Amino acid sequence: MSEAIKYMHSVGVCHRDIKAENVIISDKNTVKIIDFGFSVRFTPDTGLRVFCGTSYYMPPEIVLKRQYNGFKSDIWSLGVLLYLMLTSTFPFKGCNDKELFSRICTA
Repeated sequence: MSEAIKYMHSVGVCHRDIKAENVIISDKNTVKIIDFGFSVRFTPDTGLRVFCGTSYYMPPEIVLKRQYNGFKSDIWSLGVLLYLMLTSTFPFKGCNDKELFSRICTA
């Protein structure tokens, strides 16, 4: 999975919605990332401001509606996804988005 993201970033694309539902594994065990609806072409020195993604996977910068680096945002989401795969639970939980976002930002 990290190789797929590494390739996307190498061609200047950040996904901005890395999550379990957007990863498929082919019959040949090839990992594929799908649903590029939030993706953008990006350079590391350009900041993004669009609030997008899936709540559980959002990094603090997006939650706080601050300028963010799209590549770093994808890596945060990948970390959340790997945590989910290893533990079958999310690293941050809340009864609603406000509580969830508070926990993400204080981690």
